[in-house]
Amino acid sequence: MRRLAFLTLLAVSLSWPASAQELEPGAYTVSPVGVNVFNLGYVLNDGDVTFDPSLPIEEGSATIHTTVLSYGRSVDLVGRSSTLLVALPIISGHLEGLYLGEPAVADRFGPGDIRIRVGMNLYGSPARRMPEFATAGQARLNIGASVMIIAPTGQYDPQRIVNLGSNRWAFKPEAAIIRNVGPWMFEIYGGAWLFTDNTNYVNGQVRSQKPLASMQFSFRRTFKPGLWVSANINYYTGGRTSVGGLFKQDFQANSRAGTTLAVPLSRRNAVRFAVSKGAYTTIGADFLGLSASFQQVF
Repeated sequence: MRRLAFLTLLAVSLSWPASAQELEPGAYTVSPVGVNVFNLGYVLNDGDVTFDPSLPIEEGSATIHTTVLSYGRSVDLVGRSSTLLVALPIISGHLEGLYLGEPAVADRFGPGDIRIRVGMNLYGSPARRMPEFATAGQARLNIGASVMIIAPTGQYDPQRIVNLGSNRWAFKPEAAIIRNVGPWMFEIYGGAWLFTDNTNYVNGQVRSQKPLASMQFSFRRTFKPGLWVSANINYYTGGRTSVGGLFKQDFQANSRAGTTLAVPLSRRNAVRFAVSKGAYTTIGADFLGLSASFQQVF
């Protein structure tokens, strides 16, 4: 019976990776080695959000629908519990605003940039397969680390100022502390996005972006295996961009808050729902975010 419970827990711990604007609790939950998870997710962002916050668009608003397909696997790396995950977003968006003072509208549909994440538990629970994992349970304190990679595979046209892909690489090293006390879990994540240059921006210009630092805090209450709710908040700052060597007025200092609910459907699948809203915004984060996902363990 405990084996089935842990399979359900895994189904809601391996989900598609998030950006700095999004909130994703449970990313470092320790899982038994050798279990796979398929995730089908949907995200709606509506309001003051753009595909690229450095665009020269004023009074902009957008409605962006994202469907995400992801696959994750729990593995043993040098004796530590680790996860490998790859996610492909399919994006449909409508953006409108003022471009150089004139009304403008853009509609886009297609693949976004692929995301790959490697996470490892550095302290706490070691790598264990299901029989041993089910009897050992979770450690009270876990320290984890991860690297997320965004590859420039998304739809991109240098003749357009609005694109689904970014035409550059991005890397996010991150560390996490997870404290378990009975049914309660407290998580702290800290990391930074690092970006390569887009050397084929509009009119052949070079677009650069400074690092974007981020912190996330989550407080979670588990009611039974697989059924939990969490309160989440993040803060991210930096990310100023330059085009052709000229810096834009797009320095970010934003915070978002939200809540997440995970519900098991059976011993091998579960659903997750989340809602978030801008708590403090300087640019591009004052939008409503809704998401739902279905996860299958095999």
